Amino acid sequence: MRRALLLAVLAALPALAQQPVPMLPSGADPWVLYKDGWYFYMHTTGRNLALWRTRHLSDLAQAEQQIIFTPPEGAAISKQLWAPEIHFLRGKWYVYFAADDGRNRNHRLYVLENFARDPFEGKWRFRGKLALDGDKWAIDGSAFEHRGRLYFLWSGWEGDENGRQDIYLSRLKNPWTAEGPRVRISTPELPWERVGDIPKPGPDDKPHVDVNEGPEVLIRNGRVFVVYSASGCWTDSYALGMIYASDSADLMNPKSWTKSPQPVFQADGSHGVWAAGHNSFTTSPDGRQDWIVYHANPGPGLGCGGRRAPFMQPFSWSADGFPVFGAPAPAVQIP
Repeated sequence: MRRALLLAVLAALPALAQQPVPMLPSGADPWVLYKDGWYFYMHTTGRNLALWRTRHLSDLAQAEQQIIFTPPEGAAISKQLWAPEIHFLRGKWYVYFAADDGRNRNHRLYVLENFARDPFEGKWRFRGKLALDGDKWAIDGSAFEHRGRLYFLWSGWEGDENGRQDIYLSRLKNPWTAEGPRVRISTPELPWERVGDIPKPGPDDKPHVDVNEGPEVLIRNGRVFVVYSASGCWTDSYALGMIYASDSADLMNPKSWTKSPQPVFQADGSHGVWAAGHNSFTTSPDGRQDWIVYHANPGPGLGCGGRRAPFMQPFSWSADGFPVFGAPAPAVQIP
């Protein structure tokens, strides 16, 4: 039964059967990539970059794991390593991650590269900082290729001291080099995107922070969708929003993008999870079923700490070609 959750056991435990089952006991900002029969998985550890691989995501807890990067002490990248993602671009492996020197205001995005066919082999080379336009605060980077061009998405500040987090887009000259200006394609403007008074602000924080973060791309049915997290992760209002553009539009033109007026995925505690957000997408091994991977808390008021765990469930598509994520679902089969 390694390709399925233990449904028979859950059926015998009614209280548990109503709750989603985490893929791991903890792990914020989960990222999954399927390639050549393997699922490659990463999440935030904060101190290093760990990579997992498994044939079946139901076996993730027993998957092979490798630490691929540990930063040196006392460097600009020594602290708060967040939201790593592994990508296969132009025939090579890349990992994007955010890091700082211990001060949040110094968060920037960085790149690793590996030439080997198997990312568990070869040597990971530190490519350095991804020099984005303006060199502003930046986290949650994700790359994608569309119509032969490379693009990069991230969450960033407009200015040097701006506490609001917007979603930005840039072209890439190659997987480690940004090209041209950044453009802002989403800003927290709707009430459900702007929940987030900080109870105990730190020296780098403002009393209130409006948040759009964790952007992830999904291209299907003639559209480019970007699903992002909104409101503070320290609140139970953390949820997923979505913007979209025609796949033939100029993605670098902010007017090409339309925002969904309501959250597209949200946890209200009814199935035992709260503050669902920071997602990624993958498919079943045969590519016939689409899956969303997200993190959530097992109880209310737990914020952005180590209780967040990764969950996974299938999603469908509407007749007019939009993703339908539904709500966090109890006990589902995973590949």
